[in-house]
Amino acid sequence: MYTKDGENYFIVDAHVALWDASPANQRNIHGKQFIDCFYDYHRNLSPESELWAYEEFISYTGERLMKDLFQDGYVDHAIFQPALLGAFYKNGFGQTEAAFELTRQHPGKLTYNHAYDPRFGEDGLKQLREDAARFNLKGVKLYTAEWFGDSRGWKLDDKWSYRYLEACQELGIDKIHIHKGPTIRPLDRDAFDVADVDKAATDFTDLTFVIEHCGLPRLEDFCWIATQEPNVHAGLAVAMPFIHTRPRYFAQIIGELLYWLDEDRIHFSSDYAIWTPRWLVERFVDFQIPADMDEYAPLSVDQKKKILGLNAAALYDIPVPEHLQLAQPPRPDRQPAVAVA
Repeated sequence: MYTKDGENYFIVDAHVALWDASPANQRNIHGKQFIDCFYDYHRNLSPESELWAYEEFISYTGERLMKDLFQDGYVDHAIFQPALLGAFYKNGFGQTEAAFELTRQHPGKLTYNHAYDPRFGEDGLKQLREDAARFNLKGVKLYTAEWFGDSRGWKLDDKWSYRYLEACQELGIDKIHIHKGPTIRPLDRDAFDVADVDKAATDFTDLTFVIEHCGLPRLEDFCWIATQEPNVHAGLAVAMPFIHTRPRYFAQIIGELLYWLDEDRIHFSSDYAIWTPRWLVERFVDFQIPADMDEYAPLSVDQKKKILGLNAAALYDIPVPEHLQLAQPPRPDRQPAVAVA
């Protein structure tokens, strides 16, 4: 929980990871390229006081994650969104077993989402069913730009992708998080294009598609899709740190999202460990759209509360203490009390 000016904020960090990109785990040069790109984002978009040394950034412990999120970072609940990247890392990039074990140790604080790749065909479908039962999955995180053999990406509306989405429906995995954001070396930029979201969201209306990184740098394309597809949400991972380096750009991002989607489909994410949540939460609570950007409405406290945690809590059925919920407006059919003489 975060408290400022008498207001209490329930915080859900909806996109965190536990990774190992150490040299011992790198399968090839691409493993180093990938983590170096992550570190460049971290170094270029973070306040100087929040910078990590490269050696601690490439691989860290679950103990550090718990401290940075829950002890220091105001987070009430966090959601693991792992990336596999088996083409680049011997044991995978996201440390799925360690992340799941942390979730078992702290069930009230952490939710574990898993990952799949539809290019694994029938074998992958079988594995998805086993993973759904073992991890009690409610959501998955997809990386459409992952490499697999000679393939350097796939699309949500591919035939095999639809087979997997159908399986998700059957298994109750109804929250589909998808990386659709800035490219990461050596992955291909076009493999993160948002166009395939449109068809999948139309054909699977009972699934919620959370587009991580809100499609950046394709924000306009994303917004035009999301405004006509009510089951498409925006994740703010990667967008958040621009509040420090380019606050007017961040104002444009959040202003456009609020205009097209409204405040109920936008989710705060730190993208830990690229960034830590503490300073992002503090900056966002203090942030206001500049007055001269008057095409956007000012941010309200209630909107900030929804974005920082209440939206994700509602999506994942995370309990929110009563004193951290929004006050409910009076029912229109309820008559005001009348004093009896």
